[in-house]
Amino acid sequence: MTATVSTPVYEGPIEVLLQLVNSHQVDIYDVPLLAVVDAFVAEIANWDSVDLPTLSEFLVIAAVLVELKSRRLLPGSGDVDPDEELVGWEERDLLLARLLECQAYAAAADGFSLLLEQAARAVPRTAGLDDDFVVNAPDLLEGVTPDQVAEAFLRATAERPVPTVDLYHVTVDTVTVADAVSELALRLPSAGRATFRQLTRHLTSRIEIIVRFLALLELCKQGRVSLDQGHTFGDLEVTWVPGAPTTVSVGASQFDEYEG
Repeated sequence: MTATVSTPVYEGPIEVLLQLVNSHQVDIYDVPLLAVVDAFVAEIANWDSVDLPTLSEFLVIAAVLVELKSRRLLPGSGDVDPDEELVGWEERDLLLARLLECQAYAAAADGFSLLLEQAARAVPRTAGLDDDFVVNAPDLLEGVTPDQVAEAFLRATAERPVPTVDLYHVTVDTVTVADAVSELALRLPSAGRATFRQLTRHLTSRIEIIVRFLALLELCKQGRVSLDQGHTFGDLEVTWVPGAPTTVSVGASQFDEYEG
């Protein structure tokens, strides 16, 4: 928080006012210091708590301004350097630094006081085991012979056989895209327009349906069939292109066999 002042020639932070006076941008004669002090005192009266750094800053800067104006008003030699008149500015910085140190020490003292209060609520334990009470840990190797240790080592370091999974009871059906393409090429010219659902209605496994779909994509790529879907998630309609040859060949390198 920074102390603010309001004068006929300036309104804002008081430290800026001192800088303006120092740079001769504001004449000290035009600054009514009494009104500045009265306004700050009235502002302090509205504070909920005293802000010591702000109050100290105002007092130091106000004292420097009073000294400057007093020297200007009182008769003198007139050869005083204006920079020498602001020697109190360094004293202000030193005072603020000391105030910050005091605040840090006060905060540390509050922290130690809190720790002492918490420690005061702790009660030391006075009850315990007798001095001659000895707890003996059990001997984990009691009754174990060297031969047993050697045998356990050999079992732990022996080479393990590679686990195998017996799949003799699993029946593997091989379905190829090439076979599905040949089947659809013979079936679709006479079927006219058909849906994908109708073409796969007789199939029972998922892999067979997937292979039929890949076969339709292959026929569409070759320009033998056209695919149409009226709306999202609607039935896929398949139409054989008139005049397209029914003899097609799909290289073995283009599709792998799908096993289901």
